[in-house]
Amino acid sequence: MTKRSHKSHEQNPAEMDAIELLMQDHKKVQKVFKEFEKSKDDLGEAEKSEMVRQCCMDLKIHTQLEEEIFYPAAREAIEDEELLDEAEVEHASAKQLIDELESMEPGEELYDARFTVLGEYVNHHIKEEEHSLFPEVKKAKLDLDELGQQMLQMKQKLQGEMQESGEHAAA
Repeated sequence: MTKRSHKSHEQNPAEMDAIELLMQDHKKVQKVFKEFEKSKDDLGEAEKSEMVRQCCMDLKIHTQLEEEIFYPAAREAIEDEELLDEAEVEHASAKQLIDELESMEPGEELYDARFTVLGEYVNHHIKEEEHSLFPEVKKAKLDLDELGQQMLQMKQKLQGEMQESGEHAAA
């Protein structure tokens, strides 16, 4: 028995379908954005930096899972291509802000503002996915359990790679 099967999660990821896995990621980053807004003036630079770094890493992994596994499957299954086109454009905007944040330090001009705007983009994106895209995908009868397993495997691989390389993911 490997230790990997005993990682503690809010819900056992091995039992989550693709949408549940994505929604768990959504809740995690929304909590960070809310916490940042509430306490940004009270956080030290090291705390702020770590909060932003971890959130950006989580978003990069999440985005890659959606773009490489979830969105292609959804494109084949649903008729509303526009939902997926908009999601990809939203990803591009978020990635640009993440790149800018990763080249900055807390205390630099516009650092807090960039993270706040990233949170606004991400919250808008989450709302669109959860209220429009996910219901369409559920109706399409995709094998969400199989997709969830593929995504979980990729997520664990990417997390390992990012931690090993000090957060820079292999492309």
